[in-house]
Formats: sequence, C-alpha cells, structure tokens
Amino acid sequence: MSSEMHNLSSLSITRGRYIDDGKHDDDGQLKRTGTWQHASAHIITTVIGSGVLSLSWCFAQMGWIPGVSTLLFFCVISLFTSILLTDSYRSPDPVFGTRNSTYMNAVKATLGMQQYKLCGIAQMGVLVGITIGYTTTTAISMAAIYKSICFHQHGHHADCHVSNNPLMIIFAIIEIILSQVPNFHELSPLSVIAAIMSFMYSTTGIVLSIAKIAGNGVGKTSLTGIPIGNNGLTAMEKMWRVLSAIGDIAFAFSFSFVLIEIQDTLKSSPPENKSMKKAATVGIFVCSMFYMMCGVLGYAAFGNDAPGNFLTGFGFFDPFWLVALANLCVVIHLLGAYQIIAQPIFGFMEEWARKRWPENRVIRKHYTMGSLEFSLFRLIGRTTYVVVMTIIAMLFPFFNDFVGLIGACTFWPLSVYFPIQMYIAQFNIPRLSCAWICLQLITVACFIVSLVAAIGSTRGLVKSVTTFKPFQSVS
Repeated sequence: MSSEMHNLSSLSITRGRYIDDGKHDDDGQLKRTGTWQHASAHIITTVIGSGVLSLSWCFAQMGWIPGVSTLLFFCVISLFTSILLTDSYRSPDPVFGTRNSTYMNAVKATLGMQQYKLCGIAQMGVLVGITIGYTTTTAISMAAIYKSICFHQHGHHADCHVSNNPLMIIFAIIEIILSQVPNFHELSPLSVIAAIMSFMYSTTGIVLSIAKIAGNGVGKTSLTGIPIGNNGLTAMEKMWRVLSAIGDIAFAFSFSFVLIEIQDTLKSSPPENKSMKKAATVGIFVCSMFYMMCGVLGYAAFGNDAPGNFLTGFGFFDPFWLVALANLCVVIHLLGAYQIIAQPIFGFMEEWARKRWPENRVIRKHYTMGSLEFSLFRLIGRTTYVVVMTIIAMLFPFFNDFVGLIGACTFWPLSVYFPIQMYIAQFNIPRLSCAWICLQLITVACFIVSLVAAIGSTRGLVKSVTTFKPFQSVS
C-alpha cells in the first residue's frame, strides 16, 4: 500500500485522470522545485523583519532576566509548534495525503469548516496588519537614511525632520510593481535578496552597538529594566510597557501564518514535511541568534534609553554611511517581506473572485508580453490593496504599539492553537492522555501570555491615538 501511494504522488491530474508526465505534481500543479534552503530563506525573510528593530526597546522595558527569558520562551514555542504544523501540509497522512496549499485549507481539512472560518479571520487580519506595519517601518527607515545624511552635511543641530507620508507613497509605488508577481513560487529570488538584507542590517546594528559600547561604555541597564520613578514612570505605566514588549517579542517570532504557503513551494522528494522541519529549525535558530545579539547588544549600547527602532538611535553617530546603509537594507528587506506576507492575501482574494464570478472575462483573462504574464484583474485588485494599506499606515503610524498588538493577537491562534489542535486531530492523540494534557497546557499558557500582551499593546495604541493628528507623521 505504501509503495502504491508513493507512486501515486508522482502523478499529475488532468481532467480527472492521473498522468505521469514528469511535469506536474499529484494535485495537477506544475512540479514544485523548492528546497529546504529556499524555505529557510523565506522563513528568515518573514521572521527577521521589523520585529528585530524593537528588541532593544523591549529589553529596556523588561530588563536583562525577563528580556532574555521571554525571547527564549517564544523561540522554543515557535519552533515546537512550527514542527507540528509541517505535518498538516498533507492530510490525513503527513507524507502521502492530499496537499493543503494554504494554512486555511489545512485547518479546513483537519478541523472542519467552523475552525476554517475562524482561521481565515485570524490569518487575513494578521497579514493585513503586518503589511500596514511594514509600510510604517519602511518609512521610518527611509527617514533615518535622510536624517543621517542631513546631520552629516549640516551638523547635529540642523533641522532634519521629514514627513513620513511621501516616503510611504514611494514604498507603495514600488510594492504595486512587485505585487504583479503572480504567486509565491516566483518569489524565491526576491526572498533570497531580502534574507541577505536582513542579515546585513542586523549585523550592522550589532557592529554599531559594539562600537558604541566600546566608545561610551555600557549604557545604564538593570535586571528589571527602566526603574519605576525614572522620568516620572509609574508602576502602572511600567506594567503596560512590559506587556507591550511581550507582544513585540511575540511578533518578532511570528511566521506560522505563512508556513504552509512556504511549504507548498517544496518539491515532493524528500517529503515536504521532512524538508520543512529542517527549514524551520535552521530558520528559527538563525533568527534567534540574531535576535539575542540585537536585543542584548542594543540594550547594552543604549541602556534604558533604547529607542523603539534601534537603528534610528544611531542617526547622530558616525560613520553616517554605515547607518544609512543599514537602514537601506531594512528598506530593501521589507520590500521583499511585504510580498511574502501579501501573497496569501492576494491568492485568497483572487481565488474567491474566480469562484464568485467564474465566467467573468476580466477575472479570467491573462495577457502575455514576451515571458511576462499580465492580468488586468490582478493589477486592479493588488494595486487597490496596497493603496488602502498605505492610507491606513498614514493614519496610524504607531510602530511599537502596533507591532505589539499584531504579535499579541496572532501569536496564540496561528502559532499555537491551530497547529496544536491540528496535530491532536491528525494523529488521534487520546483525550486526557499525558501528551494531550501537555499540549493543552501549552495552549492555555500561551493564551494567557497573548491576552495580557494584547491588553498592554491596546492601551498603548489608544494612548497614541489620542495625541496624534492623522496624516501628519514626522520622523
């Protein structure tokens, strides 16, 4: 039986028949060619994003012991649940079962329609939120490039403030062009470039932190972060900041919401779940190593005055070109990361439209210009999405609180709850068994952590909204 099922997996489907043509996979799609190295690049591109920039600020709120402990906690949980989730790409059998090309389809196949709808709300919500956050973060880094050059040319006392809105518009125009890439499978080159950029700016931040420590010594730090009473900091405000910092760290490790989509790019031999386990392990290990260095060294360099985006904290220090280069790497990385995040949204919208209006020529019609494929519906739909997200980013450019809220709201359902529940259902873990109880305890513990982090981030976001004027964000 196992041999027969393995042979079946090498066949393609054409008009209901299996045809072993060597060009298609068992679901009728063109044969996937991705490797675990490509998947690792996708993961690193997704994980090492804007979250890394706020880690030194998180350490400043929490201090050495809680900061390091929290980062390690989310690292272990993310790795554990990601490995569980890789087995849900195919169901019911993780090697020979039917492919689930999206996270939502995996939930539907394993947990049913009701959970599928809840997953859809959570996944689309977080993806939308992250694209908004990336737009804000890119504008901040573009402004940092301008300011580092401006201060170098005119002195540290020059007025080098710049509006973020034009920078967001520039970012949006580039994303509209990149959004015409048809699907996830064609993003590998962009993802590799983005992953390299993430290494570059993380490494640059680490080097600048070391240089600042060597020049000025270690900043004022403590085991528990910014002390109560410092600059009028109350115990209540301290608590809210710590909760928001927990949400930021959760966001920094979030990538489960695109794990299945990344796994869908892998070739079927070796089995996709085996390759994806390796990719997830390597990806999270590399990201965690950089996170720890950025958080620890950034906090040591800036102490309790660590900024929300630690690269912008070097804006007044030489070498100015290195600061500008690091922020340029952030911009290039987020250009690619935006696409990794947005592709599931585009795919969902376009698949829904095809099912809703199957005979519509605008939706179905594709044009070819040389080797390029062009779709009017894709152009209109994806352009509209990017424009709307950019407008929202202009309205609510609150980097730290927004990042914390996204992380808190999505970490539990997408990174913990659904992966664990699918694993229990797929492998028939007996109710009230030792394994079942342990998995449920992890679910409950992570829910509590996410809930308190969401409360802290929401409070910070509401506080920022009350003092902000729309479309007047300045860096």
